[in-house]
Amino acid sequence: MSKFYPLTVSSVENDTRDTIVVSFDVPADLEDIFRYEQGQYLTLRSEVNGEDLRRSYSICSAVQDEHLRVAIKRMPGGAFSNWANDTLKPGQRLNVMPPMGNFNLPLDASKQKHYLAFAAGSGITPMLSIIKTTLLAEPGSRFTLIYGNRASSSVIFKQELTDLKDSYLERLSIVYIMSREQQDVALFNGRITREKCDQLLTSWIDLKDIDAAFICGPQEMIDAVNASLQAGGMEKSNIKIELFAANIPKRKTVTGRPVIGKQECEVTVVMDGNYTVFSMEKDKESLLDAGLRHGIDMRYSCKGGVCATCRCKIIDGKVDMDANYSLEDYEIARGFVLSCQSFPVTDKLLIDFDQDN
Repeated sequence: MSKFYPLTVSSVENDTRDTIVVSFDVPADLEDIFRYEQGQYLTLRSEVNGEDLRRSYSICSAVQDEHLRVAIKRMPGGAFSNWANDTLKPGQRLNVMPPMGNFNLPLDASKQKHYLAFAAGSGITPMLSIIKTTLLAEPGSRFTLIYGNRASSSVIFKQELTDLKDSYLERLSIVYIMSREQQDVALFNGRITREKCDQLLTSWIDLKDIDAAFICGPQEMIDAVNASLQAGGMEKSNIKIELFAANIPKRKTVTGRPVIGKQECEVTVVMDGNYTVFSMEKDKESLLDAGLRHGIDMRYSCKGGVCATCRCKIIDGKVDMDANYSLEDYEIARGFVLSCQSFPVTDKLLIDFDQDN
């Protein structure tokens, strides 16, 4: 799981003015490694202007498609996204890490459920995979999507969503919320705020009929929708959240972190079956930064606690974890942490990147 594999880009298609959809050829000997679940993401790696860059992008294909592809939206100041939009061509090779992520729920063909999804902008990319996979895997289930954008021209996967709606007229409902384009229904104008969500749950969506909800977009929208859903009676455990790395908040500055015991911690890292030991000061840098400084190719992408690429399990010892926008409560209870946000507390620490549960 920690390795990058060189994959050939099979196609690059423009979906909107600032978004490309990149497909990869997966050789037969790597098919098992790159088998994915709906809602998972890929971490891409490339050298851009002499800098080693890694970014995570959601897979936007249904599991049944067996077609590995991601959408890359150009972001202001985005070194990787701008490079990809400007230069990626079919035939190029990119280093790609196998699929990761838990932004999904188990599916059962015998179930008849009603799922709700809220997405904004590029937050649609994992939703497309989740929605299409679910409709195919659970013939008795339904999906309602609330999708926020500036205007029709910025709607990513607009044609695919239209085709999907045409294929599942009775099982898929899509509501577009536009912030800069006037629509006939006043409720569908503006941004997806807490007030807007409350109104939708009052007049458009019956939460009693919803089994689970997915939210993907900027932090502000996620917080608003999450609060509205829980206020409406939905259990927290039935709400799945994905925050894109593009929305990473500023990292905390380590200042005066209290040190217990010795100043240094002896860290043992288990990765790909190998054991590596190094020492680091407890209050100066994260586990990830210290490991990289010691020459260990520990996996990471965003370094902001968002993508969970750096997820590992504490086998022995304790850490303080500053920010967490990706791990579920049950994962933390089992000892998983984000190495990019974790600082040693004990004198010795054993972390394992190979464990999945």
